[in-house]
Amino acid sequence: MRLKEKIAIVTGGGSGFGRGICEAYAREGAHVVVADINQASAEETARLIGKPAIAVSCDVARKQDVTGLINTTTGHFGGLDIVVNNAGITHKNQSALDVSEDEFDRIFAVNVKSIYLMTLATVPELEKRGGGVIINTASTAGVRPRPGLTWYNGSKGAAVILTKSLAAELASKNIRVNAINPVIGETGLLEDFMGCPDTPENRAQFTGGIPLGRMSRPTDIANTAVFLADPASEFITGVAIEVDGGRCI
Repeated sequence: MRLKEKIAIVTGGGSGFGRGICEAYAREGAHVVVADINQASAEETARLIGKPAIAVSCDVARKQDVTGLINTTTGHFGGLDIVVNNAGITHKNQSALDVSEDEFDRIFAVNVKSIYLMTLATVPELEKRGGGVIINTASTAGVRPRPGLTWYNGSKGAAVILTKSLAAELASKNIRVNAINPVIGETGLLEDFMGCPDTPENRAQFTGGIPLGRMSRPTDIANTAVFLADPASEFITGVAIEVDGGRCI
């Protein structure tokens, strides 16, 4: 098992990419904390995994919730080795001029401020273990943006730069920081990203720009998250791996 006895937090673990990562980590022997703002979804993921997982309700944009998440994790499992900042939201695909200020603030709170809050809360715990791994779910939107998602694109561009900067700063603590850049994926946010109903015809408009001819799936992202947490990738830090079927070529 590649992650045997490692202790991992996965935010946004109740569904989509996060659930896929939680399940993959558990299969590889990790103890998993499924963190999600939706308690029922987090509990469902933990139920699917079984004994190695616990569910924690957490709004990653609130310091109090993040502190509680870390305290619950260390109290239950005794430490922390892997942090996956996967929770994220978007605005509906539309003109940048039509996105409300409240939507903008929430997007940057969940997609960017959460990385700040989680870093402050988790780095001291990772140091206690002699180092660890932080993985941020960014997006191809942060490096090759599409029209209609401007403010979301900006938040993911920030996630990419924060990943690289943190990797440089935390290397001396033996903490590796990497990101995953998925292309548009088969998750609950799909119609928001598309800005239209999820029909075969509308999907074709998006998959037409992906050389491998399909959207990303939770398993694609989970496989990458396992590799980046695996000691086999111990010399990799500061990268943002595009898991995109060739979209960014």
